[in-house]
Amino acid sequence: MKKGIHPENYRLVAFKDMSNEDVFITKSTVETKETITHEGVEYPVFKMEISRTSHPFYTGKSKLIDTAGRIDKFKNKYASRAK
Repeated sequence: MKKGIHPENYRLVAFKDMSNEDVFITKSTVETKETITHEGVEYPVFKMEISRTSHPFYTGKSKLIDTAGRIDKFKNKYASRAK
């Protein structure tokens, strides 16, 4: 392995899935400004829209999550063209 090409600032970070509130802890170098207390310990938190606990490929369930209203915008935009 080459020396000096890998980051040195690994630390424990909480990754939070915003669609189902699942939290998991792993080492990362991701920059965060917020913190979260998980099982009595405070960690920097990185918020995600989807993770392994909510992604249909891993769960086997098809679930529609539209937090930004993108589907409604698409339907409104192309509704007139379908006629």
